[in-house]
Amino acid sequence: MKKLIAIAIFVTAGLGTAMAQETAKIEFKSETIDYGKIEKGSDGIRIFEFTNTGNAPLVISDVTSSCGCTIPKKPESPIQPGENGEIEVKYNTELVGPIRKTVSVYSNAGESPKSLKIKGRIVEKEGDNK
Repeated sequence: MKKLIAIAIFVTAGLGTAMAQETAKIEFKSETIDYGKIEKGSDGIRIFEFTNTGNAPLVISDVTSSCGCTIPKKPESPIQPGENGEIEVKYNTELVGPIRKTVSVYSNAGESPKSLKIKGRIVEKEGDNK
């Protein structure tokens, strides 16, 4: 009987340790950035804001885009639990037409990669008749 109680205590302690495991979690303010309708040559920089809602430091190892027209920039340092961070995205606004791109965020958070979207439309400047 003492062995059974000892085993039960050991298993319960092990479960408690497993449940307290530290993990990072990334939560974005918005997973889509809508540029709307903007003129050719406009500022193409936008920011995805996020928070580490986990209980371990969040390390973003890579951020990639679905094409070369979109250049993402990741934080270089770990984001501590409860802290905010930013992923900068620069779109080439010299390309007239619709914007429909995906940015993939690779990290130590449970959901990796995390897919973010940018959308909108680049139009010719008023007065340009090209």
